[in-house]
Formats: sequence, C-alpha cells, structure tokens
Amino acid sequence: MNTENPLIQMLHISKTFPGVTALDDVQFELKSGEIHALLGENGAGKSTLIKVLTGVEERDSGSVFLEGKPVAFKNTQEAQKLGISTVYQEVNLCPNLSVAENIYIGREPKTGGRIDWQKINKNTRELLAKFNLDIDVTKKLDFFSVAIQQMVAIARAADISAKVLILDEPTSSLSSMEVNKLFEVMRMLKSQGMGILFVTHFLDQVYEVSDTITVLRNGCYIGTYPAAELPRVQLVGKMLGKEYAELDFAAEKEEIAGEEHELLLEMDGATGAGTIDDIDLEIYKGEVLGLSGLLGSGRSEIVRLIFGADRLEHGQIRLNGKPLGNSTLAAIRRGIAFCPENRKTEGIIGDLTIRENIVLALQAKRGMGKVISRAEAEQIADRYIKMLEIKTPSQSQQVKNLSGGNQQKVILARWLATDPQILMLDEPTRGIDIGTKAEIQKIVVELSEKGITVVFISSEIDEMLRCCSRMVILRDKKKVGELSGREISESAVMSYIAGGVKNDENKEAV
Repeated sequence: MNTENPLIQMLHISKTFPGVTALDDVQFELKSGEIHALLGENGAGKSTLIKVLTGVEERDSGSVFLEGKPVAFKNTQEAQKLGISTVYQEVNLCPNLSVAENIYIGREPKTGGRIDWQKINKNTRELLAKFNLDIDVTKKLDFFSVAIQQMVAIARAADISAKVLILDEPTSSLSSMEVNKLFEVMRMLKSQGMGILFVTHFLDQVYEVSDTITVLRNGCYIGTYPAAELPRVQLVGKMLGKEYAELDFAAEKEEIAGEEHELLLEMDGATGAGTIDDIDLEIYKGEVLGLSGLLGSGRSEIVRLIFGADRLEHGQIRLNGKPLGNSTLAAIRRGIAFCPENRKTEGIIGDLTIRENIVLALQAKRGMGKVISRAEAEQIADRYIKMLEIKTPSQSQQVKNLSGGNQQKVILARWLATDPQILMLDEPTRGIDIGTKAEIQKIVVELSEKGITVVFISSEIDEMLRCCSRMVILRDKKKVGELSGREISESAVMSYIAGGVKNDENKEAV
C-alpha cells in the first residue's frame, strides 16, 4: 500500500544540546503500509529523532514533511491531531482511569450535554474486539498487564485515525506470546495503510516484522535498507561502526578450562521476571568474563539477577556451591559487588562526601551493629583515593562535584573496600575521558591477576577484547555463544550477535 509520496519525510535534521551533537544531518522516511525499524546503539540519536518528529524537541535545522506538506509541531498534541501517535515502553496513559476512559479521554461522546458512559464502554469493547482483546473496559488501566496496557494505547491511536504509529521499545517487558500478539496487530494496521516506526534492540524481531531498516550511529545517518536485503551480521557492523572484514583478528588470551580454574558461581536455568530466559552460566575465580550483546540482550539483567536487584523466577544461582540468597544484602555479605550502568541514579549519592560514598557498601556488609568509625572511614578512603588516583582536593568533597570518571572510581572504590570475590562492572567506562577509561581497564586486569573475578559489560567490543579472558554472547535475553582465549575476536562476537556461528564458513550469517 506504499504511496508515491512518503507519509513522513525528515531531511537534514540536526539537533544539538550543550556540548553534545545529538543529530547531525539525519534523514528518515516512512511510507504508508510500511513497518520501518529505526536502529542504533545507545546514544545513536533514535530518541532525539522521535522527539523532533513529535514536537518534544525543536530541531536546529532541517525539514519535516507530513504527506508532502511541511510541518513543525510545537508539542505532541499538535502531532497527534495531525495523525502521529507514539506508544512508549512505559505506557503514557492514565493508570488511575478505566480502559474506556483512557480510550476516549478528551473526546468523550455526549448525550444531552452529559458524557454518555454507556456509549463509551460499548464503543471501547467493539474497538478492542478488533484487536482480539476481550477485557472489562470499566476496570482501571493499572489492573492489567503491561502488554494489555500497550495494546490499549495502540487501539486508542488507531481509533483517533493515526496515520503514523511510533512504537518505542514496545516489546522489552513482554513475553514471547505477547510479542507475537503485538506483531499480529502491527501487521493488521500495516494492511490498513498505517505507517509504523518501530524502535527495538531485538534483531530477531526486526527481521520478523519489519520491511525497512534505518541505522543511526553517534547521531549520524548511516543508511536505509530493505530488511530482506541486509544480512544481520552487516546490520550489526553498521550499528557498531565496524565492517565484518575488518574484524577478523584474535586476542592473546588465556584459555579458560573448568579443570584448571576454580568454579566460583553457577547459574542453572536462571530466569528473571521479564528479564532473562533459562540462562546457564559458569564464572571462574580470577577471570575477566565479558557479557557481550546489543543493548537489551540480557547483559545487565544477568548481573542484576546475581546481585539480587531483580527477582529470580526460576532456576538456581550458586556461589561456592551454596545457593545465593535473592537479595542485594545477601550478595554483598557473600562477596559480590556491583557497579551499575547508570552511576548517577543507581551508583553515587551526590550529596554525600567521597569518604561516605566509599564506606557505604562496607557498612552494609558489616551491619549497623558494627559502625565504621570516622578514623577507620578516613583510612579506607585515603587508601582507595591513592590506589585509584581519584582527583579531589579532599575526601570530604561532595561526590557530585567530581568529574564523571572520578565518580566512577569512587563507586569502584566502594566495592573494592568490601573485599569482593566477584566484581560486576556494567558499562564502567561510559561517558568518561580516554585517559580514565584506560586506567579503569588496567585496574580490571590487575584485579583479576590478584584473584578477584570480574564480570565486565561494555558496548565497546574493542574494550572487551582488551580486558576479557572469556566472553559470553547474549541475544534476545538468551545465551547464544561462548568464546575463550584465542577464539575471541570481533568477527566471532558479531557473528553470534547477528545470529550466526563463529567459524569462517558463516561470515554471511543471517
């Protein structure tokens, strides 16, 4: 049902924020009756492009056309009135209102000057029936699962005659059955002529439902391709900025073998609620284990499950042969440390001093019955400030006043102070300068040489190669491969991520 003129055309779009170029001369087109995947790693510019399109952000330069006519929306309401609706991963409806109220909010039918609730409920039931959804529309929205809430949001968008539907990470919290149902709805809307912009990190889903793929990287437009003509391994290369042929080299790493290394932690069929699915994993003493995969593949979910930050639904996690309690305090007391991906919201406590931030986890490990004295806290802080070369005039400096790299070192110091068996680092070098990044990489290798096990997550494959002695590759929340020693290379990792295998005969893996 593609028409000659695209539904949406965005040309030469640029957008800068203080110190950051979010979009640099980007283009995008969406046709009627098309499902168009917008892909790219974190920071690629996907969210900013959607915000520019829907009026959340004002573009610095460039043009946007809707059905051939230039538009410049001031807000999302203006975009919605002209037929552009967005459904986010976190549904942006009103959970305290009923399903029917959410469908008709702001456009309620009236009889005799009063809202006709009977008609609203009847019309809502008829609308949802088109989406194979049979629910009590008088119940509050938050009574239902995320999947049903998303379907309600999509139904509302369809009912207000949306021409363009933007789905931003709609499948992140859905089961495979719920994903399949969503795809059925997407195909139905596509057949009716709607254009769908689909943002996801799951490559299997991209190829299952998308007609076209546009790739962004670091705020730049890389290209637009028919999905059927772009092999997965080439797509991964475009997203990461590496051509497959350039990546065929092996790292000089020690082989990891169960007989020669002490087994520290085991995951058997570990499944988290909406996170990872049936993961088997072994972690050995003194190794640097890399968890590799695209954003949303399950890397962070594994370490959060081990640390007790997420709930273990099925399976077992054993540390030194004994079950690991499913709480963060149990993990800390048994020698597991975790530096989260988002250091500002989940790592540092900005208003506390460097000293207070460093001793925080150690105090939790000891318990409140064994309070760390001021003198001991100062001694511990001094030790790690010197060891990690944290740049600060005083250990009494508030940690929020440090640079990003030094904040990261404070979090690292916090966990080293607990004398951990396993140190899990999720994107420890993101957003910090090259020099500090190299220092942290060096620290990781030195810690492993001292017998501390490090689980390392990074979106930069080059960094993983420098640090990791073994790598586990994840895709769509499942373990799909494992590499050790000389097996480790970017080409092998990318082939697994793309859905192939690690031998030379599969360089065109699809």
